[in-house]
Amino acid sequence: MKAILCDAPFALSVIERARPQPGPGEVLLKIARVGLCGTDYHIYSGTQPYLSYPRVMGHEISGTVAATGEDSAFGIGQLVTVNPYLACGECRACRRGKPNCCSNISVLGVHQDGAMSEYVLVPERALIDATGLSPDHAAMVEFLAIGAHAVSRAAVRRDDRVLVVGAGPIGVAAALFAKLDGADVTLIDTRQARLDHAREKIGIAHTILVSDQLKADLAAATDGEFFDCVFDATGNIQAMSAGLAYVAHGGTYVLVSVVKDDLIFPDPEFHKRETTLLSSRNATAGDFDRVIAAICSGKLPMRALHTHSVAMNDLPRDLPNLIDQADSVLKAIVVM
Repeated sequence: MKAILCDAPFALSVIERARPQPGPGEVLLKIARVGLCGTDYHIYSGTQPYLSYPRVMGHEISGTVAATGEDSAFGIGQLVTVNPYLACGECRACRRGKPNCCSNISVLGVHQDGAMSEYVLVPERALIDATGLSPDHAAMVEFLAIGAHAVSRAAVRRDDRVLVVGAGPIGVAAALFAKLDGADVTLIDTRQARLDHAREKIGIAHTILVSDQLKADLAAATDGEFFDCVFDATGNIQAMSAGLAYVAHGGTYVLVSVVKDDLIFPDPEFHKRETTLLSSRNATAGDFDRVIAAICSGKLPMRALHTHSVAMNDLPRDLPNLIDQADSVLKAIVVM
């Protein structure tokens, strides 16, 4: 079978490898689509903090069941997506119902080879039934679940003022689920094209372009009180450090981004707000279920979220172009 291997930063190649066969508790998937996300772009550019090379990328997965072990609950040809966060089930986080932050976690496409291949072998426990979705939509469940999980972590309430920093896929996902929870959502970014798309196609009514007067603009939009909840989805340490200033007194700051740098806040600013500081990592099965239900009920603008497609064999050539065209690329999907 063919696979796309990231040999080193900025080096992708199409390789041949043997097709695996499922053992007990495993399922072989024929991959239909793989979504590209910030993690994959960071792997390609050498800035992903949890990875060693070479690696087959791909954790936003859509595929059909090709073969199973004995007594599988899944049928041949069934469309599925995958929860790519493979938890140990035994550590303290897992025992407390938080497998998304398992201390021994192995993420497909990061800690172990992922789905950027014609077939991939996964534990059956990681499969999620995607019946009723299209292959494209099934490949978009994972990134939407990241946003849904962040909003759940923050316990966003109706009429909360919510600021999302970063209009990439994860930021837009967080904005959508905060909106579904009844919040008044503002989205900011450095790229006007991203904001225009979010406002005109995705339905995020309030957008502000980042500028030297950003804090004044945000103050003006909130009568000087700022936001009950701020989500950072930028992957930029300067933006993450600045975000505390946009949190209202008594508010919550949620860091969805992961960076290699140290994050430093001025303690007086942090304390005077009695800030609740949260990180949000990965997603849980419940988040996947919420996303699938929202897609099936027509609550998410799936057509507007999916902006680009690329054929598997063209990915080594086209991935740099997708990065260069980031202003117009929201969600790119690889057709396998």
